[in-house]
Amino acid sequence: MRVAMLLLKCAVFLLLLVFAAKNADNVVVRLFLGYDVRLPLVAVLFAFFALGSMTGLMAGLSRIMRQRREILGLKRELRQHARTPAAPATAESV
Repeated sequence: MRVAMLLLKCAVFLLLLVFAAKNADNVVVRLFLGYDVRLPLVAVLFAFFALGSMTGLMAGLSRIMRQRREILGLKRELRQHARTPAAPATAESV
């Protein structure tokens, strides 16, 4: 399993390396107030990919934190329930 993951990581790295080499042409990025910046296409693509990934992570972070708090509360409740001794069964309750 570890070897398969290592091979997969190497394949993805090589794929991205070839992609970067093929897209090394400069592009003009027009910013606000008339500013222009010349950057390699792969740098622009990577920047927008990173920005999109960070936006997605930040959007999901609130849900993850809420679920962690809920899990901690349920674990606390389970521990408290396990500590309280159960009432002995009597003939009337059976």
